[in-house]
Amino acid sequence: MLKFDETLFLKLVEEEGLAFRGQIEEIVDGICQRGFSNLFLIGAGGTIAMMYPYEYILKSNSTIDVHAVIAAEFMAMNHKHFTKDSVCIFTSVSGTTQETVAAAEYCKAGGATTIALVAEPGTPLTRIVDHCITTGSEKHSFDTFFMLLYMVVFRFMHNRGEFPQYEQFTKEVALLPRAILQAVKVFDSRAEAFAVRHKDTAYHMMVGSGNLWGNTYSYAMCILEEMQWIHAKSIHAAEFFHGTLELVLEDTSVILLKGEDETRPLTDRVERFCEKITRELTVIDTRDFAMEGISGEFRKHFAVSINWAVLSRISVYLERERNHPLTLRRYYRQMEY
Repeated sequence: MLKFDETLFLKLVEEEGLAFRGQIEEIVDGICQRGFSNLFLIGAGGTIAMMYPYEYILKSNSTIDVHAVIAAEFMAMNHKHFTKDSVCIFTSVSGTTQETVAAAEYCKAGGATTIALVAEPGTPLTRIVDHCITTGSEKHSFDTFFMLLYMVVFRFMHNRGEFPQYEQFTKEVALLPRAILQAVKVFDSRAEAFAVRHKDTAYHMMVGSGNLWGNTYSYAMCILEEMQWIHAKSIHAAEFFHGTLELVLEDTSVILLKGEDETRPLTDRVERFCEKITRELTVIDTRDFAMEGISGEFRKHFAVSINWAVLSRISVYLERERNHPLTLRRYYRQMEY
């Protein structure tokens, strides 16, 4: 596969990533023993998008009070649920994202407990927070972060007495890297075909819901817009029929992300509509991937990781077909703004 080192992937995500389980459990257990009032999942751009699935999971499976908030807005809004008893969780690949670092300082000053997942060691965010898990590599960092956030979130639920399946769940988390690897192999030819077909497509609609809404939002904004300079719009499947449907024509590219949670009927409805209108409907459905060894009960949660991994294969081929490196920027970190 183009730009995919299987050995490196397994080393970083399976071997090294899974080894953080003990550290995560120690951190979460200590917080739960002391007591806390709520969880704040804080990020900017791709990292707030990464938090949306876990907010959805908590809201649909737990009574823990949870808020996924955009870092800059959170600091500006005087959030009345934020107190010294809050637990604030951050992720950052570089550990230098300006808004995330500032939000971590803000939370620390407010007396809250802070946790971060960071790829790069010795960076500002790692030095601010109370608890930091440093993965050590930017490569496959999102795959690793997603996996570690499962451990964090479901440990909090387990300690609340709301997730007695925790031990079985973590056994299946350990199977996730191999499930991801198999999925990207299966999807790779589809990813390449999409990139070849759409290398000159000027606009994409991306539609998703439930725990795939974050991926929908992130891929449209962070990949298509930021990394490829392609016009894109992320649309929640529940809102698609309140405006956006009027822009669908026979040649409109609609990328529909289908997961396996309770909101799947919402994406089914969008699919039925788009099949009647556009010849450029692309459906990426996690049901198409085996996820060997993972039980039906947990597939809906792991759909987040599977979906992001296969979308990442499209990115690699768009980069090649469009001769547009994913690292190329006009403005981001190129100038003051």
